[in-house]
Amino acid sequence: MTETQALAQEWQTLQNNYEQYEKTGLWVKLGSIGLFVAAMVLGLNMVLTAVIVCLLWLQEGIFRTFQSRLGERILRIEGLIKRGMQSEGMAFQLHSEWLASRRDTSGLLLEYLNSALRPTVAFPYPILLLIDFAIYLQAG
Repeated sequence: MTETQALAQEWQTLQNNYEQYEKTGLWVKLGSIGLFVAAMVLGLNMVLTAVIVCLLWLQEGIFRTFQSRLGERILRIEGLIKRGMQSEGMAFQLHSEWLASRRDTSGLLLEYLNSALRPTVAFPYPILLLIDFAIYLQAG
């Protein structure tokens, strides 16, 4: 297998996984909405409901950070293929590249938080929290 073939194979595998992350991310959002509605119907504690929404929001942020790492590698592979890179050993380096640029714990937490704050990730969590807060104020 040539280096270009290996890069193409890696690209296809990563792209399939990237798309799977996208689908799963939508399921996380739908599950969050479902859990929120169930909490409202069952009359669960509003503070507990807000905590659950926040946890799911942060969990999706972590999940999307993993997805973005795949996206970064996909872009790197596309650049290598476009330039006709013939350098050996460039394929199948996802984890090696990530490990080489890995941040410390605070940097990693900041990366997760930044992912969670992206508009496409954040929606619908702030809306759920606002609804929860409004119901809390109305009840109290």
